[in-house]
Amino acid sequence: MRRGPRAALALGLLRFCLAQANFAPHFFDNGVGSTNGNMALFSLPEDTPVGSHVYTLNGTDPEGDPISYHISFDPSIRSVFSVDPKFGNITLVEELDREREDEIEAIISISDGLNLVTEKVTILVTDANDEAPSFIQEPYVVQVPEDTPTGSSIIKVHAVDKDTGSGGSVTYFLQDMDATKFAMDRHSGVLRLRPGATLDYEKAQAHFVTVVAKDGGGRLRGADVVFSATTTVTVNVEDVQDMAPVFVGAPYYGYVYEDTLPGSEVLMVVAMDGDRGKPNQIVYSLLNGTDGAFEINETSGVISVMQSPAQLRREVYELHVQVTEVSSAGIPAAQAMVPVTIRIVDLNNHPPTFYGESGPQNRFELSMYEHPPQGEILRGLKITVNDSDQGANAKFNLRLVGPGGIFRVVPLTVLNEAQVTIIVENSAAIDFEKFQVLTFKLLAIEVNTPEKFSSTADVVIQLLDTNDNVPKFTSHYYIARIPENTPGGSNVVAVTAVDPDTGPWGEVKYSIYGSGADPFLIHPSTGIIYTQPWASLDAEATSRYNFYVKAEDMEGRYSLAEVFVTLLDVNDHYPQFGKSIQEKTMVLGSPVKIEATDQDAEEPNNLVDYSITHAEPSNVFDIDSHTGEIRLKNSISSLDALHNITAGGDFTWSLEVQAKDRGSPSFSTTALLKIDITDTEMLSRSPMAAFLMQTKDNPMKAVGVLAGIMAIIVAITILISTATFWRNKKSNKVLPVRRVLRKRPSPAPRAVRIEWLKFKRTKAAAKFVLQEDPSNENCNNNSLGSTLPPKAPAPPPLPTVASNMGTAHWTVPTVSGSLTPQQPQRSPKPKVGSPIQSALVSELRQKFEKKSVGNKAYF
Repeated sequence: MRRGPRAALALGLLRFCLAQANFAPHFFDNGVGSTNGNMALFSLPEDTPVGSHVYTLNGTDPEGDPISYHISFDPSIRSVFSVDPKFGNITLVEELDREREDEIEAIISISDGLNLVTEKVTILVTDANDEAPSFIQEPYVVQVPEDTPTGSSIIKVHAVDKDTGSGGSVTYFLQDMDATKFAMDRHSGVLRLRPGATLDYEKAQAHFVTVVAKDGGGRLRGADVVFSATTTVTVNVEDVQDMAPVFVGAPYYGYVYEDTLPGSEVLMVVAMDGDRGKPNQIVYSLLNGTDGAFEINETSGVISVMQSPAQLRREVYELHVQVTEVSSAGIPAAQAMVPVTIRIVDLNNHPPTFYGESGPQNRFELSMYEHPPQGEILRGLKITVNDSDQGANAKFNLRLVGPGGIFRVVPLTVLNEAQVTIIVENSAAIDFEKFQVLTFKLLAIEVNTPEKFSSTADVVIQLLDTNDNVPKFTSHYYIARIPENTPGGSNVVAVTAVDPDTGPWGEVKYSIYGSGADPFLIHPSTGIIYTQPWASLDAEATSRYNFYVKAEDMEGRYSLAEVFVTLLDVNDHYPQFGKSIQEKTMVLGSPVKIEATDQDAEEPNNLVDYSITHAEPSNVFDIDSHTGEIRLKNSISSLDALHNITAGGDFTWSLEVQAKDRGSPSFSTTALLKIDITDTEMLSRSPMAAFLMQTKDNPMKAVGVLAGIMAIIVAITILISTATFWRNKKSNKVLPVRRVLRKRPSPAPRAVRIEWLKFKRTKAAAKFVLQEDPSNENCNNNSLGSTLPPKAPAPPPLPTVASNMGTAHWTVPTVSGSLTPQQPQRSPKPKVGSPIQSALVSELRQKFEKKSVGNKAYF
């Protein structure tokens, strides 16, 4: 069949459209329980937090074009969810509430840019236990008769919970089940009167019961929760007639005065139905005892006298008033009776009168111990007060006149007659030490009468003493100062304690104790503290004693005081010089110091003054009286000047020095001091001599210096050995020991050393030869040919320590001569030594001369 031009054109357009067709995107349907897809049958708990990611829209485009997601809602409802257009994530943006909206309709859409596909979905909101029970038909108020049988139903409460499942079930119970007369059915909410419990209008006219409604619990935001609500049920109790009438204000007393007219009211009795909710009518009547003298109004209860008081034959009338309830039907019901006392009163012609056991009395006496208990009644006082008048004339007040606040009287107001009671008000004020006798006046004065009759009675209380006081010292501290030479048994100080109690309770016994009480005793009665007979006090050993003194009465009540005893120092010690006082070496221009100590404890007994008591010549030395420093006089500035002063030209002086304390009486001690004098020039020439000079008075200093030098040498040796060891160990080889061969010292020093040792082993006195100076035998300054001290030969040299010290020698010069050891022929030429060495050799020579007989050298 041949097609026309139009058919061919239509076929071409169709082919072109098919070639250009674009298919729409679509959602995946993943079924129930899936969290991605097209939200088919999707449900969400109502307690899902806002902002949570709850679902993911998921779809595809056949051509693979990018797709976007959208969600919308009916304009009449809020926007509950939001969606990420690119990824399809749906987020909750508003809170859910199943009780308000259990389904949410939404329109979801998917688009590839050209095609838009929409679907309407329904989202189910599932329940969470987020609602509390709520009571309905509140308030709950019920009227219940008081005779309601036990176990009866009172009222039914009802509460609803909008939740479903267990969260919507409600049970009931009472908040305080043990303290109520009611019980609750937990399922039905019916409130019943508990078995065995009864209602009583007269005891409680209303009951308030708190009922709790609780749901069955459920999940909320991942946790198990239970909600509850409370309500109050008011149970009003209705009164029923089950109580007898009750009189108000009983007992009743009435008075008829001498001038009372017949028909006058005497008093009124008042009664009411015991059932106050629905009271019956009350009717009064007199049963007996009236003798026609009195009548009562049956409705008001007013009792009136019907005869003149002069016609009344009795002083007191005892009436019996009966009250009867009348029901609403007019039938008599419950009854009650009360006695009424009516006294016939005359005119006010009698004052109040006090009575004792034997009749009227105006003085009452009592003996009692001090400080009775608070509120105690003085039972020894038998006091009665009476006013023979009647009515208002017999009303009067009682009060105590005297020291206030100690006692009080009861009663304060009396009608006709009363037993007077006096009660202790302030026990502390009843003190025997302050008052031995307490005197009060008991005053009775009428209240409402123009006459104001009154009467008084004396109350005299004799107080008896008790042991209520503790012995107290006149001071908390006692301070005594006694000389340290106080003999044993001497009085130190007297302490006094006072006990205000009388008799044996006021007797005080003293005792002392404490670590410082050993040297002391105390008289148990007088309190005089004295020293032990054997006590020997010494302020230098213990200058202060501290102990306690105790004052005690016969029952063991006591107090304490502290005693301080200070020993006053007595000048009982002499100043004592030190061991180094015998010999001193003075360097020209520098002082030497002597020192004495005084063992006394206090100034001025232990302060020492120094003086030179004897010196020849006397114009060489000055001494500082406070410090003990001895100096050459200012006019002596050189050894030459010193040499010219002394007759023998010697540099050694013996001084008699005195140390005297400042006590009264004063004690002093003298000592013989030997002083060797040298100058700094000689010390500088021989360092060894300087060192010996410095350590002469303190040998331990020389030992310490020597020990220090040896320690330094040992430390250096250890360091060198350690360094050598580690060097050899590091090189992993053992190095040979290197020996240093030195040239043997020359024979001369060796001979000197041998000769010195020989000198040390032989008898010391025989090795010294006195070399005299023929020109000046006494070595004084009388020689005109010489102004300097003669030179003396040197002693043997010191032992050779090293090869380079073989030529070092030392000499000791003296003024008049020298003790010189016998020198070997090859010894070096003697040199002039220092005066310190001369002094040392002189001392040695003197010691040797004492041992040798007939070999005495003269200076």
